[in-house]
Amino acid sequence: MIQKIVTGPIDLVVKIGEKIKEEADRQLYDINHIQQQLMNLQMMHEMEEISERDYEDKEQELLERYEVAKRREQEQWEEMKNSK
Repeated sequence: MIQKIVTGPIDLVVKIGEKIKEEADRQLYDINHIQQQLMNLQMMHEMEEISERDYEDKEQELLERYEVAKRREQEQWEEMKNSK
């Protein structure tokens, strides 16, 4: 009983941390969100709202996240196929 009193709050903090990480990963590697950001970036570049250098840097970052997201999606697909 005492152990639950002591570890209960810690377990709750760990679960909350896991949920926050899951949500952050989902947003960071959401393919649709990345695609939208790429389109917005392109529009900003075409309207000369950002410099060429900033555009290239941000585009590279988004493309790298897109690759990771696609790889994760493929891995999840493979896991689902293999679990059947």
